[in-house]
Amino acid sequence: MNTILHITKRQQWEDAKILGSYRADSLESEGFIHCSKSTQIIKVAKKFFNHQKELVLLFIDSEKVQAEIRYEEAEIGELFAHIYGELNIEAVYQVIDFEAGEDGLFELPQEVIDLE
Repeated sequence: MNTILHITKRQQWEDAKILGSYRADSLESEGFIHCSKSTQIIKVAKKFFNHQKELVLLFIDSEKVQAEIRYEEAEIGELFAHIYGELNIEAVYQVIDFEAGEDGLFELPQEVIDLE
């Protein structure tokens, strides 16, 4: 299994489970859903989700994603997975709470460490 990760607000994920598919805000604004490898998730969290609450981390089996996935270079020179369409919820095999600590910093959850 090839796992990619995505951070979202808990309520957005809860809504997606009811609708049967997930649409990140970036799907409308950029045309794709941003995803990361396990080695990239802390950098992404620091850059885009600092001090936000009620976040969850989606563990996605990329082989079960129905939309096209492209690995594209970001401005930092790394390849990131981008899902070009809605994410079918059956491709998500695990969801965990993912919030910064009291110091505002994110720590790599054990579930992510276990992927490496």
